[in-house]
Amino acid sequence: MLKKIREIEIFPKRYGYFPYVFLIYFIMPFYYISTEQGWKMFIGYLLLFIFFISYRKLYFLIEGHMFHQWIVGQLLIILILSVFYNLNFLFLGFFTAHFIAWFPEKRTFYYALGGLTITLLFPILLHLPYVLSNGYYILFMFIVIMIASPFGIRSMYRKLELEKKLEEANERIEVLVKKEERLRIARDLHDTLGHTLSLITLKAQLVGKLTDKDAQKARDEALEIAKTSRIALMQVRELVSEMRTKTLAEEIIEAEALLHAAGITYEVEERTDVNTIPIVLQSILSMCVREAVTNIVKHSQAKKCMLDIMKDDGALYLTIMDDGRGMIGKQTEGNGLKGMAERLSLIEGKLQVKNDKGTTVQIYVPVVSGG
Repeated sequence: MLKKIREIEIFPKRYGYFPYVFLIYFIMPFYYISTEQGWKMFIGYLLLFIFFISYRKLYFLIEGHMFHQWIVGQLLIILILSVFYNLNFLFLGFFTAHFIAWFPEKRTFYYALGGLTITLLFPILLHLPYVLSNGYYILFMFIVIMIASPFGIRSMYRKLELEKKLEEANERIEVLVKKEERLRIARDLHDTLGHTLSLITLKAQLVGKLTDKDAQKARDEALEIAKTSRIALMQVRELVSEMRTKTLAEEIIEAEALLHAAGITYEVEERTDVNTIPIVLQSILSMCVREAVTNIVKHSQAKKCMLDIMKDDGALYLTIMDDGRGMIGKQTEGNGLKGMAERLSLIEGKLQVKNDKGTTVQIYVPVVSGG
Protein backbone atom coordinates (compact mmCIF):
# COMPACT_ATOMS: atom_id res chain seq x y z
CA MET A 1 0.00 0.00 0.00
CA LEU A 2 1.42 3.33 -1.10
CA LYS A 3 1.95 5.86 1.66
CA LYS A 4 0.50 9.32 1.13
CA ILE A 5 3.31 11.72 0.27
CA ARG A 6 3.34 14.60 2.72
CA GLU A 7 3.07 17.96 0.99
CA ILE A 8 6.01 20.20 1.77
CA GLU A 9 5.08 23.77 2.61
CA ILE A 10 7.68 26.48 2.10
CA PHE A 11 5.41 28.85 4.05
CA PRO A 12 2.07 28.20 5.77
CA LYS A 13 -0.81 28.47 3.30
CA ARG A 14 -2.87 30.63 5.67
CA TYR A 15 -0.54 33.58 5.02
CA GLY A 16 -1.09 33.45 1.25
CA TYR A 17 1.51 35.12 -0.98
CA PHE A 18 2.69 37.64 1.63
CA PRO A 19 5.82 35.68 2.81
CA TYR A 20 6.93 35.22 -0.81
CA VAL A 21 6.60 38.94 -1.59
CA PHE A 22 8.97 39.70 1.30
CA LEU A 23 11.68 37.57 -0.36
CA ILE A 24 12.31 40.45 -2.81
CA TYR A 25 14.24 42.17 0.00
CA PHE A 26 16.87 39.40 -0.11
CA ILE A 27 18.07 40.59 -3.54
CA MET A 28 20.19 43.51 -2.27
CA PRO A 29 21.88 41.55 0.58
CA PHE A 30 22.89 38.85 -1.95
CA TYR A 31 24.32 41.56 -4.18
CA TYR A 32 26.39 43.12 -1.38
CA ILE A 33 27.85 39.71 -0.40
CA SER A 34 28.67 38.96 -4.05
CA THR A 35 31.08 41.92 -3.97
CA GLU A 36 33.13 40.20 -1.27
CA GLN A 37 35.79 37.54 -1.81
CA GLY A 38 37.05 34.30 -0.28
CA TRP A 39 36.02 33.29 3.22
CA LYS A 40 34.22 36.56 3.79
CA MET A 41 31.91 35.85 0.86
CA PHE A 42 31.36 32.23 2.02
CA ILE A 43 30.54 33.28 5.61
CA GLY A 44 28.29 36.06 4.30
CA TYR A 45 26.27 33.66 2.16
CA LEU A 46 26.09 31.20 5.05
CA LEU A 47 24.74 33.86 7.43
CA LEU A 48 22.22 35.01 4.84
CA PHE A 49 21.09 31.41 4.28
CA ILE A 50 20.62 30.95 8.05
CA PHE A 51 18.66 34.23 8.10
CA PHE A 52 16.38 32.86 5.37
CA ILE A 53 15.88 29.61 7.34
CA SER A 54 14.94 31.67 10.41
CA TYR A 55 12.51 33.71 8.29
CA ARG A 56 10.77 30.52 7.17
CA LYS A 57 10.84 28.92 10.63
CA LEU A 58 9.27 31.91 12.35
CA TYR A 59 6.15 31.58 10.18
CA PHE A 60 5.60 28.09 11.60
CA LEU A 61 6.14 29.21 15.21
CA ILE A 62 3.70 31.46 17.05
CA GLU A 63 5.19 31.69 20.56
CA GLY A 64 7.60 29.78 22.71
CA HIS A 65 11.26 29.19 23.39
CA MET A 66 12.24 28.45 19.76
CA PHE A 67 10.51 31.61 18.53
CA HIS A 68 12.63 33.69 20.90
CA GLN A 69 15.81 31.90 19.79
CA TRP A 70 15.22 32.54 16.09
CA ILE A 71 14.51 36.24 16.78
CA VAL A 72 17.79 36.53 18.69
CA GLY A 73 19.53 34.69 15.86
CA GLN A 74 18.23 37.20 13.30
CA LEU A 75 19.38 40.13 15.43
CA LEU A 76 22.90 38.65 15.72
CA ILE A 77 23.12 38.07 11.95
CA ILE A 78 21.99 41.66 11.23
CA LEU A 79 24.56 42.94 13.73
CA ILE A 80 27.46 40.91 12.22
CA LEU A 81 26.61 41.73 8.59
CA SER A 82 26.08 45.46 9.23
CA VAL A 83 29.26 45.83 11.33
CA PHE A 84 31.70 43.72 9.28
CA TYR A 85 30.16 43.92 5.78
CA ASN A 86 27.89 46.81 4.84
CA LEU A 87 25.58 49.19 6.74
CA ASN A 88 22.85 48.49 4.19
CA PHE A 89 22.35 45.08 5.85
CA LEU A 90 20.47 47.01 8.52
CA PHE A 91 17.46 46.83 6.19
CA LEU A 92 17.14 43.15 7.14
CA GLY A 93 15.65 44.59 10.33
CA PHE A 94 12.33 44.91 8.49
CA PHE A 95 12.04 41.10 8.61
CA THR A 96 12.66 40.95 12.35
CA ALA A 97 10.38 43.94 13.04
CA HIS A 98 7.55 42.03 11.35
CA PHE A 99 7.95 39.02 13.67
CA ILE A 100 8.48 41.08 16.83
CA ALA A 101 4.90 42.30 16.38
CA TRP A 102 3.73 38.71 16.98
CA PHE A 103 4.74 38.65 20.66
CA PRO A 104 1.44 38.53 22.62
CA GLU A 105 2.83 39.77 25.94
CA LYS A 106 3.69 43.47 26.10
CA ARG A 107 6.79 42.95 28.23
CA THR A 108 8.30 40.43 25.78
CA PHE A 109 7.31 42.67 22.88
CA TYR A 110 9.13 45.68 24.34
CA TYR A 111 12.20 43.60 25.22
CA ALA A 112 12.41 42.35 21.64
CA LEU A 113 11.83 45.87 20.30
CA GLY A 114 14.61 47.16 22.54
CA GLY A 115 16.92 44.46 21.19
CA LEU A 116 16.08 45.48 17.62
CA THR A 117 16.73 49.15 18.44
CA ILE A 118 20.17 48.39 19.90
CA THR A 119 21.00 46.13 16.93
CA LEU A 120 20.13 48.91 14.47
CA LEU A 121 21.80 51.79 16.33
CA PHE A 122 25.07 50.11 17.35
CA PRO A 123 26.53 49.74 13.78
CA ILE A 124 25.57 53.35 12.95
CA LEU A 125 27.21 54.69 16.10
CA LEU A 126 30.27 52.52 15.38
CA HIS A 127 30.55 53.91 11.85
CA LEU A 128 29.14 57.37 12.66
CA PRO A 129 31.97 59.36 10.97
CA TYR A 130 31.45 57.33 7.78
CA VAL A 131 27.67 57.82 7.97
CA LEU A 132 27.95 61.59 8.43
CA SER A 133 30.67 62.11 5.81
CA ASN A 134 28.76 60.17 3.17
CA GLY A 135 25.36 61.68 3.96
CA TYR A 136 23.70 58.42 5.01
CA TYR A 137 21.05 60.34 6.93
CA ILE A 138 18.33 58.35 5.21
CA LEU A 139 19.37 55.40 7.40
CA PHE A 140 18.00 57.20 10.45
CA MET A 141 14.61 57.61 8.76
CA PHE A 142 14.42 53.91 7.88
CA ILE A 143 15.47 52.92 11.41
CA VAL A 144 12.62 55.01 12.82
CA ILE A 145 10.23 53.24 10.40
CA MET A 146 11.59 49.81 11.40
CA ILE A 147 11.18 50.55 15.11
CA ALA A 148 7.67 51.97 14.63
CA SER A 149 6.38 49.30 12.21
CA PRO A 150 5.87 46.55 14.88
CA PHE A 151 3.24 48.75 16.55
CA GLY A 152 1.21 49.00 13.34
CA ILE A 153 1.62 45.31 12.51
CA ARG A 154 0.73 44.37 16.09
CA SER A 155 -2.46 46.43 15.86
CA MET A 156 -3.40 44.79 12.56
CA TYR A 157 -2.84 41.25 13.90
CA ARG A 158 -4.84 42.03 17.03
CA LYS A 159 -7.74 43.20 14.89
CA LEU A 160 -7.57 39.98 12.84
CA GLU A 161 -7.41 37.95 16.05
CA LEU A 162 -10.43 39.77 17.47
CA GLU A 163 -12.38 39.16 14.27
CA LYS A 164 -11.49 35.46 14.45
CA LYS A 165 -12.57 35.29 18.11
CA LEU A 166 -15.79 37.12 17.23
CA GLU A 167 -16.54 34.61 14.50
CA GLU A 168 -15.87 31.71 16.88
CA ALA A 169 -18.02 33.35 19.57
CA ASN A 170 -20.90 33.78 17.10
CA GLU A 171 -20.61 30.11 16.17
CA ARG A 172 -20.73 29.10 19.84
CA ILE A 173 -23.70 31.43 20.43
CA GLU A 174 -25.51 29.86 17.48
CA VAL A 175 -24.97 26.41 18.99
CA LEU A 176 -26.21 27.64 22.37
CA VAL A 177 -29.26 29.24 20.75
CA LYS A 178 -30.12 25.96 19.04
CA LYS A 179 -29.67 24.15 22.35
CA GLU A 180 -31.90 26.69 24.09
CA GLU A 181 -34.53 26.28 21.38
CA ARG A 182 -34.47 22.50 21.83
CA LEU A 183 -34.98 22.98 25.57
CA ARG A 184 -37.81 25.43 24.89
CA ILE A 185 -39.50 22.98 22.52
CA ALA A 186 -39.06 20.21 25.11
CA ARG A 187 -40.67 22.43 27.76
CA ASP A 188 -43.52 23.31 25.41
CA LEU A 189 -44.08 19.65 24.55
CA HIS A 190 -44.15 18.77 28.23
CA ASP A 191 -46.42 21.66 29.21
CA THR A 192 -48.89 21.37 26.34
CA LEU A 193 -48.84 17.89 24.81
CA GLY A 194 -48.01 16.18 28.12
CA HIS A 195 -51.26 17.27 29.65
CA THR A 196 -53.28 16.54 26.50
CA LEU A 197 -51.84 13.04 26.01
CA SER A 198 -52.40 12.22 29.70
CA LEU A 199 -56.03 13.22 29.26
CA ILE A 200 -56.37 11.00 26.17
CA THR A 201 -54.89 8.05 28.12
CA LEU A 202 -57.34 8.48 31.00
CA LYS A 203 -60.32 8.79 28.66
CA ALA A 204 -59.22 5.71 26.71
CA GLN A 205 -59.08 3.74 29.95
CA LEU A 206 -62.55 5.06 30.85
CA VAL A 207 -63.95 4.01 27.46
CA GLY A 208 -62.60 0.50 28.07
CA LYS A 209 -64.49 0.32 31.37
CA LEU A 210 -67.73 1.82 29.99
CA THR A 211 -67.97 -0.34 26.84
CA ASP A 212 -69.98 -3.07 28.56
CA LYS A 213 -71.70 -0.92 31.19
CA ASP A 214 -72.82 2.24 29.34
CA ALA A 215 -72.36 2.14 25.57
CA GLN A 216 -73.69 5.69 25.02
CA LYS A 217 -71.34 7.13 27.61
CA ALA A 218 -68.46 5.20 26.02
CA ARG A 219 -69.33 6.71 22.60
CA ASP A 220 -69.41 10.20 24.08
CA GLU A 221 -65.99 9.67 25.69
CA ALA A 222 -64.65 8.32 22.37
CA LEU A 223 -65.80 11.53 20.66
CA GLU A 224 -64.03 13.52 23.39
CA ILE A 225 -60.84 11.52 22.71
CA ALA A 226 -61.08 12.36 18.98
CA LYS A 227 -61.58 16.04 19.80
CA THR A 228 -58.67 16.06 22.26
CA SER A 229 -56.39 14.31 19.73
CA ARG A 230 -57.21 16.98 17.13
CA ILE A 231 -56.20 19.64 19.68
CA ALA A 232 -52.94 17.76 20.27
CA LEU A 233 -52.30 17.64 16.51
CA MET A 234 -52.92 21.38 16.27
CA GLN A 235 -50.49 21.99 19.13
CA VAL A 236 -47.80 19.94 17.37
CA ARG A 237 -48.28 21.95 14.17
CA GLU A 238 -47.95 25.20 16.13
CA LEU A 239 -44.72 24.03 17.74
CA VAL A 240 -43.25 22.93 14.39
CA SER A 241 -44.18 26.24 12.74
CA GLU A 242 -42.37 28.13 15.52
CA MET A 243 -39.14 26.13 15.04
CA ARG A 244 -38.12 28.12 11.95
CA THR A 245 -35.87 31.02 12.89
CA LYS A 246 -37.44 34.33 11.96
CA THR A 247 -35.56 37.50 11.15
CA LEU A 248 -36.24 40.56 13.27
CA ALA A 249 -37.97 42.29 10.35
CA GLU A 250 -40.34 39.31 9.95
CA GLU A 251 -41.08 39.22 13.67
CA ILE A 252 -41.89 42.96 13.70
CA ILE A 253 -44.42 42.44 10.88
CA GLU A 254 -46.00 39.47 12.72
CA ALA A 255 -46.12 41.51 15.95
CA GLU A 256 -48.01 44.25 14.13
CA ALA A 257 -50.54 41.73 12.81
CA LEU A 258 -51.04 40.19 16.26
CA LEU A 259 -51.48 43.55 18.00
CA HIS A 260 -53.81 44.80 15.27
CA ALA A 261 -55.97 41.68 15.70
CA ALA A 262 -56.12 42.40 19.44
CA GLY A 263 -57.25 45.97 18.77
CA ILE A 264 -53.98 47.50 19.99
CA THR A 265 -52.47 50.44 18.10
CA TYR A 266 -48.91 49.65 17.02
CA GLU A 267 -46.09 52.09 16.30
CA VAL A 268 -42.55 51.17 15.20
CA GLU A 269 -39.56 53.47 15.15
CA GLU A 270 -36.54 51.85 13.46
CA ARG A 271 -33.51 54.09 13.91
CA THR A 272 -31.21 51.46 12.43
CA ASP A 273 -31.41 48.96 9.57
CA VAL A 274 -32.41 45.71 11.27
CA ASN A 275 -31.12 43.71 8.29
CA THR A 276 -27.53 44.71 9.20
CA ILE A 277 -27.84 43.06 12.63
CA PRO A 278 -26.03 39.66 12.81
CA ILE A 279 -28.47 36.78 12.23
CA VAL A 280 -27.67 35.19 15.62
CA LEU A 281 -28.69 38.40 17.41
CA GLN A 282 -31.77 38.70 15.20
CA SER A 283 -32.87 35.19 16.19
CA ILE A 284 -32.69 35.94 19.92
CA LEU A 285 -34.21 39.42 19.60
CA SER A 286 -37.07 37.98 17.51
CA MET A 287 -37.91 35.58 20.34
CA CYS A 288 -37.84 38.47 22.82
CA VAL A 289 -40.15 40.61 20.65
CA ARG A 290 -42.54 37.66 20.27
CA GLU A 291 -42.58 37.03 24.01
CA ALA A 292 -43.08 40.71 24.90
CA VAL A 293 -45.89 41.21 22.37
CA THR A 294 -47.62 38.01 23.52
CA ASN A 295 -47.52 39.33 27.10
CA ILE A 296 -49.05 42.62 25.99
CA VAL A 297 -51.91 40.90 24.17
CA LYS A 298 -52.62 38.44 26.99
CA HIS A 299 -52.10 40.50 30.14
CA SER A 300 -51.73 44.25 29.61
CA GLN A 301 -55.22 45.39 28.49
CA ALA A 302 -53.30 48.06 26.60
CA LYS A 303 -54.62 50.31 23.85
CA LYS A 304 -51.28 51.30 22.40
CA CYS A 305 -47.86 49.68 21.92
CA MET A 306 -44.61 51.18 20.65
CA LEU A 307 -41.41 49.45 19.54
CA ASP A 308 -38.17 51.40 19.23
CA ILE A 309 -34.86 50.06 17.81
CA MET A 310 -31.67 52.09 17.99
CA LYS A 311 -27.99 51.25 17.41
CA ASP A 312 -25.35 53.48 18.98
CA ASP A 313 -21.73 53.18 20.20
CA GLY A 314 -21.40 49.45 19.57
CA ALA A 315 -24.71 48.58 21.25
CA LEU A 316 -28.26 47.83 20.16
CA TYR A 317 -31.21 49.15 22.18
CA LEU A 318 -34.66 47.59 21.77
CA THR A 319 -37.56 49.10 23.72
CA ILE A 320 -41.15 47.80 23.79
CA MET A 321 -43.69 49.99 25.62
CA ASP A 322 -47.42 49.73 26.25
CA ASP A 323 -49.99 51.85 28.09
CA GLY A 324 -51.66 48.94 29.86
CA ARG A 325 -52.11 48.11 33.51
CA GLY A 326 -48.51 46.99 33.99
CA MET A 327 -47.34 43.79 35.62
CA ILE A 328 -48.54 42.98 39.10
CA GLY A 329 -46.68 41.02 41.78
CA LYS A 330 -45.19 37.72 40.65
CA GLN A 331 -46.33 38.44 37.12
CA THR A 332 -43.11 40.44 36.63
CA GLU A 333 -41.04 37.29 37.15
CA GLY A 334 -43.30 35.20 34.93
CA ASN A 335 -44.73 35.73 31.46
CA GLY A 336 -41.59 34.37 29.80
CA LEU A 337 -39.39 37.23 31.07
CA LYS A 338 -37.05 34.78 32.75
CA GLY A 339 -36.65 32.93 29.46
CA MET A 340 -35.95 36.24 27.68
CA ALA A 341 -33.25 37.10 30.21
CA GLU A 342 -31.67 33.65 29.80
CA ARG A 343 -31.58 33.99 26.01
CA LEU A 344 -30.10 37.50 26.21
CA SER A 345 -27.39 36.31 28.61
CA LEU A 346 -26.05 34.13 25.76
CA ILE A 347 -25.10 37.27 23.85
CA GLU A 348 -24.13 39.38 26.90
CA GLY A 349 -27.44 41.19 26.64
CA LYS A 350 -29.46 42.73 29.48
CA LEU A 351 -33.18 42.96 30.17
CA GLN A 352 -34.92 45.61 32.24
CA VAL A 353 -38.66 45.82 32.94
CA LYS A 354 -40.33 48.98 34.27
CA ASN A 355 -43.90 49.52 35.44
CA ASP A 356 -44.82 53.16 34.98
CA LYS A 357 -48.09 54.00 33.24
CA GLY A 358 -47.87 50.65 31.53
CA THR A 359 -44.97 48.28 30.99
CA THR A 360 -41.63 49.13 29.41
CA VAL A 361 -39.34 46.29 28.35
CA GLN A 362 -35.82 47.53 27.61
CA ILE A 363 -33.24 45.28 25.96
CA TYR A 364 -29.54 46.10 25.61
CA VAL A 365 -27.26 44.01 23.39
CA PRO A 366 -23.57 44.75 22.67
CA VAL A 367 -22.79 44.60 18.96
CA VAL A 368 -19.14 44.10 17.91
CA SER A 369 -18.32 45.17 14.36
CA GLY A 370 -16.49 42.52 12.39
CA GLY A 371 -15.64 44.85 9.53
